[in-house]
Amino acid sequence: MSAPAAGFPRLLALGDAAFSVEFGAGIAPETHARVLGFAAALADCAMPGVIELVPAFRSVTVHVDPDLIDPQRLATDLLALARAGHEAAASGRRWVLPVCFDDDLAPDLPDVAAHAGLSREAVIAGLTATEFSVYMLGFLPGFAYLGGLPAALEMPRLATPRTRVPAGSLAIAGRMAAIYPWDSPGGWRLVGRTGVALFDAGSATRPALLAPGDRVCFRAVGRDASDQPVAG
Repeated sequence: MSAPAAGFPRLLALGDAAFSVEFGAGIAPETHARVLGFAAALADCAMPGVIELVPAFRSVTVHVDPDLIDPQRLATDLLALARAGHEAAASGRRWVLPVCFDDDLAPDLPDVAAHAGLSREAVIAGLTATEFSVYMLGFLPGFAYLGGLPAALEMPRLATPRTRVPAGSLAIAGRMAAIYPWDSPGGWRLVGRTGVALFDAGSATRPALLAPGDRVCFRAVGRDASDQPVAG
């Protein structure tokens, strides 16, 4: 187990109904392992008054019912649990998602290839050879931030965001990848598209397909191929 970053973990009060437990200052696999390990350990503890956990890149937001807690006691307990150094014992699900890289579905692929000094085919090979990690959900319901993009494919966001990004678009920005679950504005680089539905509001158990701790791989397909994900 690697040593925690200096000054971490630390606890911040977010008003009277939430705490943020921070495990580092940046995005890193070892920090995220602590995030997931703490979230799992806290869920197992079933502390009175804790009603929801929201893991992110480097922190966990703990939502509480202020009428059911002693804030000072809960703060002490949360920090003690964080300092115990729990790390994720196992990854979540492994998903293989079909992606079509046809030119009209990947308008920024040529720019990514030119910036990286690679062929279009080499960029696709890099994307499909990578196992991404789901760090957190945010921005839109079902929008998963995927870490692990190869350094050679790192690109800044667009200077002027698009007013409409089609649902299912695979996009990259910085060292992250993501799939837009809905039509929406967006400034990430579009490099492909999937037909997989990433959010189902009618599901009572798992409305978002992807969850923090999951792993995601992409499989290149034609536009008429099956749009069903494969879970491992």
